[in-house]
Amino acid sequence: MSAETAPNNEAERAERDARALHDDGHPIAPAEIAIGVIIGRTSEFFDFFVYAIASVLVFPKLVFPHLDPLQGTLWSFAIFALAFAARPVGTLIFSSVDRAYGRGAKLTVALFLLGGSTAAIAFLPSYESAGIGAALLLALFRMGQGVALGGSWDGLASLLAINAPEGKRGWYAMIPQLGAPLGLIVASLLFMFLIAALPAQDFLDWGWRYPFFVAFAINVVALFARLRIVVTPEYAELFENRALEPAPLTETLRLEWRVIIMGAFAPLASFAMFHMVTVFPLSWVFLFTEETPVRFLMIEAVAAMVGVVAIIASGYLADRIGRRTLLGATAAAIAAFSGFAPQLLAAGQTGEAVFMILGFIILGLSFGQSSGALSSNFSPRHRYTGSALTTDLAWLFGAGFAPMVALWLSSEFGLLAAGGYLLSGAVGTLIALWLNRELARTID
Repeated sequence: MSAETAPNNEAERAERDARALHDDGHPIAPAEIAIGVIIGRTSEFFDFFVYAIASVLVFPKLVFPHLDPLQGTLWSFAIFALAFAARPVGTLIFSSVDRAYGRGAKLTVALFLLGGSTAAIAFLPSYESAGIGAALLLALFRMGQGVALGGSWDGLASLLAINAPEGKRGWYAMIPQLGAPLGLIVASLLFMFLIAALPAQDFLDWGWRYPFFVAFAINVVALFARLRIVVTPEYAELFENRALEPAPLTETLRLEWRVIIMGAFAPLASFAMFHMVTVFPLSWVFLFTEETPVRFLMIEAVAAMVGVVAIIASGYLADRIGRRTLLGATAAAIAAFSGFAPQLLAAGQTGEAVFMILGFIILGLSFGQSSGALSSNFSPRHRYTGSALTTDLAWLFGAGFAPMVALWLSSEFGLLAAGGYLLSGAVGTLIALWLNRELARTID
């Protein structure tokens, strides 16, 4: 056996063994795929929100204590955005791994990189002990998370859509989106418990590190749940039929760039709204009000529970009025929300609660149908890679810089300016839906 063929043969042998282990004689049902999708997305979003909450409550004091709280939070959000910039790089790197060694190897490496980068943040030194090196290490680990997220695309959402019964595409499209509010609920409650149980100094010294260890453990569980699906013969057959085959990135960009651009901007409103009701309000309340983090984290958890119900409702509505109609209607609702709702954050505890609950209702209805709205527009050969790249770009344009921009605008010009930023996302979605006439014929 030559040195060139040995790695490929070993990877193929490992995948054959995994398939034999899980081949119990029955096909993978959509319900089983849905469970794998929910577990995988919940783990990813738990990682996401653990970092996001720490960006407000921990990193400004730990990494940027030499800056005032606002500047420290803005720098923390700048590092937060690095993961979104790194996601397309991860897609590029891991698409090559996918073609060379198989999706099982790709997913395993990507999720261990994600878990390793997350766990490494738990050992982050403070500014007092490492100086500017603390910020550089945080940026490095955050980029590691982003590269891993790009590589962790497993195509399960596309597989779920392909296996969706007739007339149930909207219902099955919302299932992967449930991971976002579920991840936020767990992360918020965990931080809330630690803040309430520990003295402030103990929390800043070591208590905040525990959620990052928990994130690593959840990633391991999610890895096996997702491998349970991706190594099955049914999934392999979809690859062989070119329904979910990884294609070269340059070829996909050259042939599908119009769909990729439209797919990146179609969910802009919901992705901008995503951060406006999750990360940004925590930073505003923590910096500019007397509200305690414990109470607001509880509000976030309760609002996220409402968001779960709204996402489920989006599946019901989309199958009756059409996904395009629902996306357009919720973009208009987000535009209306942007005109008055951000000011509720300055209206006391009742205003904060109204902002969060109303925001999560609109977000759930919109975000529930924002995933893969254009996936059917891709040719079968490019659907897998095109969907992954579209997701990366949608998060980058719609969400990556949202907390930093919204906080800066609101601190300089008032909360109405943050509403203007949200309005721009809604306008972007409406323009994308209007321009893409083909969307009207393919996603309903």
